Amino acid sequence: MFTGIITDVGRIAAVSHRGDTRFRIETAYDMGGVLIGASIACSGVCLTVVDKAPGWFEVDVSAETLRKTKLGDWRPGSPVNLERSLKVGDEMGGHIVTGHVDGLATIKSVTPEGDSVKILIEAPAGFARYVAAKGSIALDGVSLTVNGVEGADFWVNVIPHTQAMTTFRRDLALPGTRLNFEIDVLARYVARLQEWRA
Repeated sequence: MFTGIITDVGRIAAVSHRGDTRFRIETAYDMGGVLIGASIACSGVCLTVVDKAPGWFEVDVSAETLRKTKLGDWRPGSPVNLERSLKVGDEMGGHIVTGHVDGLATIKSVTPEGDSVKILIEAPAGFARYVAAKGSIALDGVSLTVNGVEGADFWVNVIPHTQAMTTFRRDLALPGTRLNFEIDVLARYVARLQEWRA
């Protein structure tokens, strides 16, 4: 379980292919306090630490995860939003994020608005109904507030602090960029209840 508050932007250091794909991710985290088997959200995908040393950790990613997320685009040097799993008693700064990506959204446009940027995004097919104005959404693991919705499109405003602390920097958030997209868990259950009633 995560909150969508990014605590480090790591970097892909190496990619190796075996039965699954293994990524080595460089990080500023103190890896002495991270156990093998721990969960870390990597650009919104909950992954298991399988090896580690000071300054890096490794994760194995299945072919299914590569197909369903943007992790298949990762190359050495790719930046990665990182968040360690929530501990009981931690501050809940964002919203409940599971790390189970629903699909890939696409940035359609980026417009400066003061020091912030307005990012217009197309939701993955079949998921627009889960996105609500003033609701929460996780994009590449970042908890963001939906400012408005129009059809399959929605937009968020990214403040300077979020730009500085995540991969939503202006040089990385560009039209055509694909984003790991996870709907708010509350929206998922409300939609399921409505289906059940129908």
